[in-house]
Amino acid sequence: MKALVYEGVGQRSWKDKSRPDIEKPTDAIVRLTHTTICGTDLHILKGDVPAVEAGRTLGHEGIGVIEEVGDSVSSLKPGDQVLISCITSCGHCDYCKQGMYAHCRDGGWILGHKIDGTQAEFVRIPHADNSLYRLPPGLDPAAALMLSDILPTGHEIGALNGEVKLGDTIAIVGAGPIGLAALLTSRFYSPARIIMVDPDENRLAVARQLGATDTVSADPVDTIMTLTEGEGVDVAMEAVGIPESFDTCQRILRPGGKLANIGVHGRSVELRLEELWIKNVTVRTGLVNTNTIAVLMRFLEAGGIDAQSLITHRFALNEIEQAYDVFSRAASEKAIKVLLTA
Repeated sequence: MKALVYEGVGQRSWKDKSRPDIEKPTDAIVRLTHTTICGTDLHILKGDVPAVEAGRTLGHEGIGVIEEVGDSVSSLKPGDQVLISCITSCGHCDYCKQGMYAHCRDGGWILGHKIDGTQAEFVRIPHADNSLYRLPPGLDPAAALMLSDILPTGHEIGALNGEVKLGDTIAIVGAGPIGLAALLTSRFYSPARIIMVDPDENRLAVARQLGATDTVSADPVDTIMTLTEGEGVDVAMEAVGIPESFDTCQRILRPGGKLANIGVHGRSVELRLEELWIKNVTVRTGLVNTNTIAVLMRFLEAGGIDAQSLITHRFALNEIEQAYDVFSRAASEKAIKVLLTA
């Protein structure tokens, strides 16, 4: 089979690899029909995730058809069309029983990280019963693909960690795929105002289409403080993963505000604790658990999320290197989410 392989910092290749086999009775082999590229994959290529070893197949998002299941898989069968969660979970360990699938003792974020991932023609999924979701009939797989990672991440690590509530003023720093997913899912909780921050005017235009009430492209701290009459925001979400965007978030919080860090950080940030402690603010971080995929899938099926609007570019799977080039130049290419189909 063909797969997109990480060859070391800054290096990748679309090459032949052995098709995966069932290794444990809880495994399933999935033939990929749809996959995509995540900002985390770009972080890996930059060397920000040193646990990823050369030779690893990248990718942790996908839709596919089950080809084979292990003897212990009970809820799925060959021929089922399934969503692949970016988080693998056994469903039985102490962390899974708390709903913290991200910290499963025999899983977590392993696809495209510690085991071969989904940017390939076939992928092995451990703990298939708890890590795959059968797609409802009629649900568009391209839209459903957004449930693999960005929608649950925006929902859980953005809206839920930020405790967005009715009437809040929220700011999302970063209008890339994750930031826009945080915008879409924050709207479930009816904030009065959603301020999107990004230097890219194209992404801000998309944010306005998806429900942002205000957009900011420059001088975010001063601009947001002016917009809020010096008060600051109830919730600030960091959706980039760089020190500058984190600093913006901590400087725009009002007393009692909440900072939800979504971005993947490759280097340290400065925590302005000397200013934050007296404001009674809360800072939360997190890796998505994907324990809200099922409810988000029902919402998507009912037409409650415009997930399709996040897809800006479409490629065949064997054009994945071109897709990486486009996605890595997101600003100039006006790219948000790329769709790859087999």
